[in-house]
Amino acid sequence: MTTLEGRTRSALLVIDVQNSVVSEAHDRDRILATIAEVVDKARAAEVDVVWVQHSDDHMTIGSDGWQIVPELSRAESEPLIRKTYGDSFEATDLESVLAARQIGHLYVSGASSDACIRSTLHGAFTRGYDTTLVSDAHTTGDLRSYGAPAPGEVIAHTNLYWQYTSAPGRTAGTVTAADIDFKP
Repeated sequence: MTTLEGRTRSALLVIDVQNSVVSEAHDRDRILATIAEVVDKARAAEVDVVWVQHSDDHMTIGSDGWQIVPELSRAESEPLIRKTYGDSFEATDLESVLAARQIGHLYVSGASSDACIRSTLHGAFTRGYDTTLVSDAHTTGDLRSYGAPAPGEVIAHTNLYWQYTSAPGRTAGTVTAADIDFKP
């Protein structure tokens, strides 16, 4: 029930699963395996998989840290969005890529729960997308030294509040990888 007219298709966003971003992420190996499972399900259902890759002064394009982790592989036909801000829509061509594919519902996975995942969820929702967070397919690093809660608590909180997010004309929510159903 997206507010975007003619956008009847769904896509899976895989955000920032890059070497530097997830090198010390909470429950890294399990989360990456879950993301791989969701990517396989999306491909099997002929749902677009859109990859997002962050760069900045500390993670330059082409560096080892910038590369997508070896546990996951992007198909050549799958779009790659390069970004420099937390919100995957900000100053990128993500919106035009999704519009060209008539996508109005996004499933979100990747890293980091408290930064780029959160920013992209809100960015998509405010732009009119139905937005579903794959609750067991996102992770974050340990930022307790900066005053943040433990990573597991950050992930749980992100799942909790996104499950109850609402606005007129669009839906938000969470789904586990096991329960995801990409059928329209």
